[in-house]
Amino acid sequence: MRLLLVWLINAVALLALPYLMSSIQVDSFGTAIVAALVLGLVNTFIRPLLILLTLPATLLTLGLFIFVINGFLFWLVGSFVQGFHVAGFWSALLGAIVYSIISWALSALILPAKK
Repeated sequence: MRLLLVWLINAVALLALPYLMSSIQVDSFGTAIVAALVLGLVNTFIRPLLILLTLPATLLTLGLFIFVINGFLFWLVGSFVQGFHVAGFWSALLGAIVYSIISWALSALILPAKK
């Protein structure tokens, strides 16, 4: 049940993003659901591999390169999911940061604390 609620929260965060950034567009709630699912799968399977492969760059930049990885994955999902448009890499980088903040804030408000 918690997983479905987190998925819905992420979809709502994606729907809120175009109101804050004009360079990101989400056509409908169904598109947001699909994009949230794909983002979750990409972050689960591809992100750890990319972090491992770019470990030297991540260490050299004191962890800031992870923002680049997050932006790249956000942009990648935007290029694959129909109806979810990201204008470019810099929009994806900022969009990934804002998306994370919105998702974290909604999760903190809605989800009960784990015991």
